Amino acid sequence: MKHIKVVVIGNGMVGFKFCEKIIGKSQNFNLVVFGEESRMAYDRVHLSEYFNGKSAENLSLTSGDWYTKNGIKLYLGDPVKEINRVDKTVYSFNGLTVSYDYLIIATGSSPFVPDIPGIDKDGVFVYRTIEDLDLIRNYAANINIGTVLGGGLLGLEAAKALMDLKLRETNVVEFASHLMPRQIDSAGSGVLQNKLKTLGLNIYTNKGTSSIEGTNQINALKFNDGLELKTDMLVISAGIRPRDELAKLSGLEVGTRGGIIVNEYMQTSDPAVFAVGECALFDHNIYGLIAPGYEMAEVAAAKLCNEHKPFKGFDMSTKLKLIGVDVASFGDPFTTEPESRTILFEDSHKGIYKRINISNDGKHLLGGILIGEAEAYNMLLQTVNNKILLPTNPEDLILGSRGGNDQTENTGLAGLPDDALICSCEGVSKVRICNAVTENSCESVEAIKKCTKAGTGCGGCVPMIKDLMLHTMKQNGKYVRNVVCEHFQLSRQELYDLIKIHNLKNYEQVLNNLGEGDGCEVCKPLVSSLLASLWNDMILKKGNDTAQDSNDRFLANIQKGGTYSVVPRIPGGEITPEKLMVIGEIAKKYSLYTKITGGQRIDMFGAHLSDLPLIWKELIDAGFESGHAYGKALRTVKSCVGSTWCRFGLNDSVSYAIRIEERYRGLRAPHKFKSAVSGCIRECAEAQSKDFGIIATEKGWNLYVCGNGGSKPQHAQLLATDVDSDTCIRYIDRFLMFYIRTADPLTRTAPWLSKMEGGIEYLRNVVINDSLGMAGQWESEMETLVNNYQCEWKTAIEDPEIRKRFSHFANAPEEKDPSVKFDEMRGQKKAADWTLV
Repeated sequence: MKHIKVVVIGNGMVGFKFCEKIIGKSQNFNLVVFGEESRMAYDRVHLSEYFNGKSAENLSLTSGDWYTKNGIKLYLGDPVKEINRVDKTVYSFNGLTVSYDYLIIATGSSPFVPDIPGIDKDGVFVYRTIEDLDLIRNYAANINIGTVLGGGLLGLEAAKALMDLKLRETNVVEFASHLMPRQIDSAGSGVLQNKLKTLGLNIYTNKGTSSIEGTNQINALKFNDGLELKTDMLVISAGIRPRDELAKLSGLEVGTRGGIIVNEYMQTSDPAVFAVGECALFDHNIYGLIAPGYEMAEVAAAKLCNEHKPFKGFDMSTKLKLIGVDVASFGDPFTTEPESRTILFEDSHKGIYKRINISNDGKHLLGGILIGEAEAYNMLLQTVNNKILLPTNPEDLILGSRGGNDQTENTGLAGLPDDALICSCEGVSKVRICNAVTENSCESVEAIKKCTKAGTGCGGCVPMIKDLMLHTMKQNGKYVRNVVCEHFQLSRQELYDLIKIHNLKNYEQVLNNLGEGDGCEVCKPLVSSLLASLWNDMILKKGNDTAQDSNDRFLANIQKGGTYSVVPRIPGGEITPEKLMVIGEIAKKYSLYTKITGGQRIDMFGAHLSDLPLIWKELIDAGFESGHAYGKALRTVKSCVGSTWCRFGLNDSVSYAIRIEERYRGLRAPHKFKSAVSGCIRECAEAQSKDFGIIATEKGWNLYVCGNGGSKPQHAQLLATDVDSDTCIRYIDRFLMFYIRTADPLTRTAPWLSKMEGGIEYLRNVVINDSLGMAGQWESEMETLVNNYQCEWKTAIEDPEIRKRFSHFANAPEEKDPSVKFDEMRGQKKAADWTLV
């Protein structure tokens, strides 16, 4: 049988995917691939990770011998320069002449470079290939300020790359009135911009660039309004242009604004020539995401194999993490009244914005936008795509159900039709994923990836794949292990035990001994938390420092405006006049905003990063220590004045609160936890709203556990009555160690108890009656942690290596961030309100 010869022009992600698709369908093809770059196909979607430690090899989509094993002839660094459609031949730059039966053009796109005077100066780059990134990194080694032209998806990816290069200042300039105008609305963009501002990014919108200033190399951008922005580097990421030059030269029909016109089978005006990916124009649209490119590759491969699978356009919903901030849009994010009804939720303090658009009859979800918190994205997208009927209160989709009628995650998954598209990049349906679990025993996300390829594209569907896998396993009566992530096939509890058994002391040891791969933003802070809970080592000890949550990395909470908080511990809320004066003097010296908190501490806000060690040196010299306001740890033990001053007080609540706080200070846990001690039943310390609270009685103390305030307040439940002080502490030891060992990551004590089979009765049996036989061990472990306590800030200021991290600019350690601005409020300073420039 004569093999059909197919030439593929382009070895990017879509060109590679076409090869993968067609060899999976038939062995009746001889494939020849021409690639313009000198390297094999690699993952452009995660290109910014190249500056964050990921190598070019890690980004590669396949191994070096994949092409040979599959009989594909690959020519790298040799672009096609001419197509002769009459003779059905192509001519390469290096002089090769190759004939074809069918031709696949997968030339992708090139960066749009605006015609701005000075665009050819040194220091101006585009952001498209690994070679581009190498040039950017080399140039950035000797400069201070970098700017990105373009505030869309790619522009913010480029800005993340510049921030990873540790430049003194990173700017984003956008011509439109707000960031990401094609994906999110102006209100959502405002929330996103404020969030990015706190992370150190400067945003300039409504800015048209008239010229690039500098003699031979760039030193500033000049805007149409006459203002200038100083910069040492410019990275252009202002959109894309389809690579259709070859098509034009060969006489193929192209769109008036570019792009090779294709039909529903990806055929051009020449039926023997196909175009796929960002170079193809279908129904007047260029699709700039990877998922539609992969679908086009599937459609073209199917057509060559005589399968009927037309391209019907593509949903451009997307979910990304931009500079650490979740951003998602789905369906029609912009529809408004009178065509639809809109429900909005905004939390400007946490940087969260949620918008859903529903039909006027309230039955269907049409689209929406999520910023800062996008866990519900996959289910919301499925609700739109599968026209699932909405609940009675559609606002529950973004606020969470209330009144005990919460629709469980499994109910939502069960309601999806079998043909619901879970992975749009690879076209994998719900039923294929479920079948992989039931028929092929795929009981990990990695196994499902290998079996179905779901989740191997952009990765946005991985959370739903995991949920479907767990749901299917439960339906089949399987034991479900809630593994940490794809790098650790262990639950948090199993990981805790194994780290302890193997005496592992840093993240790299844990990954090398118990995990695989490079780790991720899920497992790194989780493992760091476990290490801190087990050993109580200094969290910034070498080997653990880069794996911490962002706040832990600087032993302070980053605040609005890019400054940091300083929160010294004040056990029980008791403080001497001398210490009060020290706080006042420091706040005055460093111009800090001061506030007495609900936890009976004095918080100071507005500290520059470089000032933190200086401030803490003075505080520690005065007898203060870290308040751990930044950690997943004990925050405060609030107290009333108790029997010391109050005529109703039954016990000395202040002394006991101090004893409690000094015992558990610095103790790391799955989430933050708080406590309080009230001297009588009048409950002035509000002990019953805390993770554990203690109330004085005539016979001793009542111990309450698993309450919390916040967005879902919950009263604590009574665990023990009329116990003496030492017994109460033993019970707290056991309770906290049981919680630390068994709770899921980022789970407060209240939801931990609510999910516990047997509830408070089971917990009481474990803690008081020692039903697990673990009480003695837990008390001993707690004693070890207590004895190993050290003030992290005291260690930090005494260690020169740790102190080095507290400088905003590596090449100017004493210089403060010039972008930090303040306003005045009630006689104190506050973070400046950030308005769009």
